[in-house]
Amino acid sequence: MIHEGHLNIINEASKLGKVTIGLLTDEAVASYKRLPYQNFQQRKVVVKNLKGVDRVVKQHELDYRPSMRKYKPDYVVHGDDWKEGPLKQTRQQVIETLKEWGGVLVEVPYTKGISSTKLNNTIKEVGVTPDIRLKRLRRLLHAKKMVRIIEAHSGISGMIAEHSHVWENGVKKEYDAIWSDSMIDALAKGRSGRESVDASSRLQGINDLLDITTKPFIFEVESGGTEEQFRYLLRTLERLGVSAIVIGDDSGNGNKMSGNNYSSQQVSLAEDICKKITSGKKARRTDDFMIFTRIGSHIAKLEFNKAVAKAEKYINAGADAIVINSPHQSKKEILEFCKAIDDLEKTVPIVVVASNQEPIHEDELAQTGVRAVVYQDQLLKSSIVAMFDIAKEILTKGNAFEAGRKLVSLEETFELIQK
Repeated sequence: MIHEGHLNIINEASKLGKVTIGLLTDEAVASYKRLPYQNFQQRKVVVKNLKGVDRVVKQHELDYRPSMRKYKPDYVVHGDDWKEGPLKQTRQQVIETLKEWGGVLVEVPYTKGISSTKLNNTIKEVGVTPDIRLKRLRRLLHAKKMVRIIEAHSGISGMIAEHSHVWENGVKKEYDAIWSDSMIDALAKGRSGRESVDASSRLQGINDLLDITTKPFIFEVESGGTEEQFRYLLRTLERLGVSAIVIGDDSGNGNKMSGNNYSSQQVSLAEDICKKITSGKKARRTDDFMIFTRIGSHIAKLEFNKAVAKAEKYINAGADAIVINSPHQSKKEILEFCKAIDDLEKTVPIVVVASNQEPIHEDELAQTGVRAVVYQDQLLKSSIVAMFDIAKEILTKGNAFEAGRKLVSLEETFELIQK
């Protein structure tokens, strides 16, 4: 977002000669902080029309050296706030590179009171429109090496998903999107089974989550019902600003089908999913809304090539991503399956649901073409364990105050999450 600090730097630079702006691509920005609200082309139109700007060039990475050696500027002009933080090393590289042709680094004093982080926080407080939220998931899958998605089943878990972050080697790591899972929603209501909570009940919960979060939202269902029901649900979700719907041909966590008719049942279900994908594509109002297809635990029952062929059918039918949810498979089997899908002639993003059985690191997934990982049930499971522990401690000690001594007040809890 253009602010007073940027304009001040451009103004100072224009006193030295013709100004070329190195504008970071979405991929470059997403490599160290949150994806920009506007895409590269939108930002370029704004920047090239600013007073004092003569040219805008694409900056593909935080390393400025390739562009510097291409254009050999007499001066590199930058705000002096990069002396510390994630760009500290980049600054030193710029200084060393300028020595190659006698260039000079000019650092403009930081404009106090202006911060992109503060502006981003202000936007979070205001919220986002359904249209803005809807578009972001597709951009994220294109721009980021690995998109992190975490489940949210309540307002408080949504706040945690929205605000959780850590800094690692100068890079801010956070969750990029929110996942709504039918099994988790049922468990949060004290029920078991994906189909024990109807869509209308889940949609009410989604409205609450959308009201307090700004991140893209993914809605997982069992099979989506009939084609007519699926189209209606898809349009409802799209209107709310949900970015994607996930449909699958089994529960993803158990084997619903067995016996001699398993293969024929699978063929029939795969054909049904393909029809829904095609029907859903026609029903959606924009190309921004995505349809994901889930291949679940039945991978183990299928021959490897047949499982890959089924994924290919979904892709050819128009699926925007393939979701792998097979907690009973080994790490080796899952990675091989992802690699085989990534090697298909026509590819789409691969999304893997993280398993507690045999954890796979995000870097390992990225090497097989996986673009996103879903932490499907970690928040709810951990909260249940914590609640059971404190409930039993109260019973044991017979003193609620003493049992809750490690807990902060409700007001402090709310403030803690927001920080």
